Amino acid sequence: MASVFFSYSHKDEELRDRLEVALATLKRQGLIETWHDRMLRAGDEFDPGIRQELERADVILLLVSPDFIASNYCYDVEMTRALERHRTGEARVIPVILRACDWHPTPFGKLMAAPRDGKPIRSWPDLDEAFLDVAKKIRDALPKAPIAPVPANREHAPTVIQVAAAGPRSSNLRISKTFTEADQDHFLDEAFDFMAKFFEGSLSELKARNPEIDTTFKRIDANRFTAVIYRNGKAVSRCKIMLGGMLGRGISYSSNDQASDNSCNESLSIETDAQGMFLKPMMGMSRFGVGRERQHLTFEGAAEYYWDELMSNIQRD
Repeated sequence: MASVFFSYSHKDEELRDRLEVALATLKRQGLIETWHDRMLRAGDEFDPGIRQELERADVILLLVSPDFIASNYCYDVEMTRALERHRTGEARVIPVILRACDWHPTPFGKLMAAPRDGKPIRSWPDLDEAFLDVAKKIRDALPKAPIAPVPANREHAPTVIQVAAAGPRSSNLRISKTFTEADQDHFLDEAFDFMAKFFEGSLSELKARNPEIDTTFKRIDANRFTAVIYRNGKAVSRCKIMLGGMLGRGISYSSNDQASDNSCNESLSIETDAQGMFLKPMMGMSRFGVGRERQHLTFEGAAEYYWDELMSNIQRD
């Protein structure tokens, strides 16, 4: 059984929890056991405990984000030692890109990252798909045979602080998180602001790439914006997107930029699970097919969901 070590910033704990859930199949098959610093018990020494687990790990996951890179302990202690063990073949290091950041110039920037193409997990439309891709890459990277221990007299061997071995216990120590109304309102505000910027940038790029296309984007107020696409001067697609609407808390979509605030074709509601918050279609616009309404949509996924609907008219031609 391979030991998998999570090196991460505590600000990314929600995503670390989701990744651990995604690795459940590997655990049930007896292929891996996982460890992170939340498994330290009261009274354990923080630094020696982490270093011991880092030394025995077969696979070391660097959960990369701006906060990871900014963390002196993650970057200077855990990452530095992880790469030393990677270079000597003692362990396998896999960068897992959680959030967009300038990670390519770092010492681990030349390693093959997960998920696919190093696309940040937060930028995937569906979190489940992103973590599934990471889980598959971890499976592929597992050692085919136990990694041989390094001889004790190896030149330049690092000093390892020994601590008493802890008794057996589960790594399944997660508890369900709760989210207040304030948490959910802040999440919706951020999602709507992201969507408005996404539409404004996408409309601008669409116009720049196609000489026959013109577009307009209007931010009506803090809770509403409209978008129109013209081809050769004729409006071919329109929409109005609003925070709130006839179905209550959520982000609604109308296929008419002049629609009233009490009508919509679709609405994204906020959903929560044990690890975090996400957006979920409530009505299931038919063109997306069965199953789309079950996705855990990120900010990017939600924006893309509505953008695809706006583009559907022009792409039918």
